[in-house]
Amino acid sequence: MKLAIICRPFVFHGGLENATAGLIGELVRQGHEVHLFSTAGQPDVPGLKVHRLTVIRAPSLARVVSFALAAKAAVTRDHFDVVQSHERTLVQDVYRAGEGCHRAYLDVKAERLNPLKRAALRANPYHRALLSLERKIFSPAGTRQIVAISRLGKAEIQRLYGLPESRVAVIYNGVDQERFRPANRERYRMGIREALGIPQEAWVVLFVGSGFERKGLAPLIEGFALVRDRESRLVVVGKGDAAPYRALASRLGLTERIAWAGARADVERYYAAADAVALPALYEPFGNVHLEALASGLPVLASSRAGGSEVVSHGKNGWIVQNPEDPHAIREGLEALRDAGQGWREVARAAALPFTFEAQARFFADLYRALGPR
Repeated sequence: MKLAIICRPFVFHGGLENATAGLIGELVRQGHEVHLFSTAGQPDVPGLKVHRLTVIRAPSLARVVSFALAAKAAVTRDHFDVVQSHERTLVQDVYRAGEGCHRAYLDVKAERLNPLKRAALRANPYHRALLSLERKIFSPAGTRQIVAISRLGKAEIQRLYGLPESRVAVIYNGVDQERFRPANRERYRMGIREALGIPQEAWVVLFVGSGFERKGLAPLIEGFALVRDRESRLVVVGKGDAAPYRALASRLGLTERIAWAGARADVERYYAAADAVALPALYEPFGNVHLEALASGLPVLASSRAGGSEVVSHGKNGWIVQNPEDPHAIREGLEALRDAGQGWREVARAAALPFTFEAQARFFADLYRALGPR
């Protein structure tokens, strides 16, 4: 099939972008002719044609609108069997809702604001533009098929936009199971711990994610402060303003027990250095961190508000926190992971094995065929 895929440039420190790169690479390997429509920052990718769109980079509102208009103009110049967008754009047959619902995200964010700030959030032109695009995508004439990346995401879309069951499919992300594997532990564990100043015998929790507020870093720090093991360590990997979280850690007496690694392209080495992963997200359509951790043989503390919790078995390869804003619930989960030791390692790895890029691409190909000609 001749496919047009619209998405942001690939980078390699974000779960969303890694999942997209893996899917597109597998579609090419399975014999599809893939045309990638992205911005000037997208490097060449072997095996596919890259179309770079001219986009206004700032402010954010202009970037969103100009990208949507440029993508529409570009994909309509040629004929494709399927146009698939991973971004909020104006023309697509398939929309992959990798970021969930902006409307739902704003609802979660608004809950934590005072009335004045809540009103300002709703009136923000950037958010209003995204909501307008989202309404068009989810309208009866907007897109032939919506793909959610979790059952939670599908239910959210149907609840907020009234879509019928048949119009929303669920296709889970894949994970690179060679890059993320238990054997990395022997290869990288000692070196990363030495670089971070962490004792080899310490029990280490890893947080991976950009967007610290949404992914629950503050309640994680508060819960970690309650853990009985005072020699344990927390490692934070991700891009964002760490200053308020460092201040929180200082107030809780955790300055020496938290290592801040920043955004890392070699994140698999940090999984190797850890004993457990925690992502008590307040809003997360999926969260590839869950799959990366399991593939690495690590148990996961997950939030019931994250689609990725659907691949975690409570009490078997991880712990699901029903209220990710409750530090005591997080402490309980962390201590359960601590007490399990290495007992969940093989079960964790086994849980990730069905989630391959090959399977993800095959599910998309089946969906394309079911759609029929445009």
